[in-house]
Amino acid sequence: MFYIGCHLSASAGFLAMGETALSIGATTFQFFTRNPRGSKAKSLDTEDITAFLALQSKHGIGTLVAHAPYTINPCSQDEHTREFARITLEDDLRRMDHLPGNLYNFHPGSHTGQGVEAGINLIVETLNAILRPDQQTTVLLETMAGKGSEIGGRFEELREILDRVTRTEHMGVCLDTCHVSDAGYDIAADPDAVLTEFDRVIGLKRLRAVHVNDSLNPVGAHKDRHACIGKGYLGLEGFRRIVNHPALRDLPMVLETPNDLPGYAAEIALLKEMRV
Repeated sequence: MFYIGCHLSASAGFLAMGETALSIGATTFQFFTRNPRGSKAKSLDTEDITAFLALQSKHGIGTLVAHAPYTINPCSQDEHTREFARITLEDDLRRMDHLPGNLYNFHPGSHTGQGVEAGINLIVETLNAILRPDQQTTVLLETMAGKGSEIGGRFEELREILDRVTRTEHMGVCLDTCHVSDAGYDIAADPDAVLTEFDRVIGLKRLRAVHVNDSLNPVGAHKDRHACIGKGYLGLEGFRRIVNHPALRDLPMVLETPNDLPGYAAEIALLKEMRV
């Protein structure tokens, strides 16, 4: 099955998200674990989760992708900011235990002037503090556009984090098509070359999910401005190559395009039509 979906609002609950996903032709979805610009998380509704799991089983909804809030930065210079990131990540992973076997994605963070190596040290320190041997969620580092002091714009930076995390079996990578293109990897024109490089540096076995986004900027712009599918520099033919690439086609793919539900439904239908 083609596991394609979009980012949905978790405010109505998991059952509602599952029903919404099915209504627009999605076979998976992504959700924020809490307010993306804040710190509070809703109390878990176990009855809602049970109902969703039944719906997921009945309709074959695939692996879900949870997304950490944008406000966390585990490699900030500020100790309080790092502590907030650690507490949030740790709490989210315990909450994700109620939905075992899924994925939890986060932006590695910005080193805020300390330098890449210092930033990586702090990210590794946070991950080693929160990962548990019994957790049932795989934590994903997202590929980034490399703007400003962002970490994760180069595959080598993600590899260094993965190499130094103690419980590395609980780690993986989410590839964002807009981000990698903006970072300088021409995923639309030559996905073979980009994924060969990813395999050389990180290993394709680490690749667990894809954010499917066009970009308002050309390759190497380091801007991170998402566009709707076919409305940016990656283009329709680029996405045809992406959704059919053997290293990507069986992974959960999530749209984060600037869209509403009808727009997501149209993009999901378009990407399904591209599959061969």
